[in-house]
Amino acid sequence: METNPPYLPRRERHRGHHIGWLRAAVLGANDGAISTASLVVGVAAAHATWHSILVAGLAGLAAGAMAMAAGEYVSVSSQSDTEGADLALERKELKDDLESERKELAAIYVARGLTIALAEQVAAQLMNHDALGAHARDELGITEQMAAHPVQAAFASAASFTVGATIPLLVICLFPVAYAIPGVFAATLCELTVLGAVAAKVGGARIWIGALRVTFWGALAMAVTAGVGVLFHIAT
Repeated sequence: METNPPYLPRRERHRGHHIGWLRAAVLGANDGAISTASLVVGVAAAHATWHSILVAGLAGLAAGAMAMAAGEYVSVSSQSDTEGADLALERKELKDDLESERKELAAIYVARGLTIALAEQVAAQLMNHDALGAHARDELGITEQMAAHPVQAAFASAASFTVGATIPLLVICLFPVAYAIPGVFAATLCELTVLGAVAAKVGGARIWIGALRVTFWGALAMAVTAGVGVLFHIAT
């Protein structure tokens, strides 16, 4: 006697599982490129020596990467702590009053459009399979794909910041001081355009919009810091 094959849903390529690492990576790379380029442009505009410009850029890279890592770790750790506290509370409620939790889950499904009878059946089956998982997903909005991962976010931010900062530093190393400002401007804007386009592509947004908004803010940041350097005109 033949048995029916198990139901296998059609696989679809969604991008929600990219959010955690994509946000940290894009933020780190953009910040690395913009902050480092802005720093060296500002120092160069103040008529600093090549050595001073390079030291400023390297110091900015090191400080920025560590700041990004620390900031991401603290921020995502706070999110993780909150999720853990919510799950602990939900675990206790399931232990103390399972029936009330089942009704609560069924009410959520009714609010989403299911009939009362079907909602109660779905709630019962899901709780028999994984009660905490069902409540975490449908009551608290916590899923494995969206869960906070502090260490992953910290490393992604630091690494991407370093990668982003590499281009303006390479320009400083390869170009004479006289061409440092236009060289960093041009190279960084090209880098930001690529970063914005890649982030938009991975995230499913329009590529030109992602590239344009990142490039605009990068150009503005470098222009402002260059203005500061020219304004003070301090030779170091």
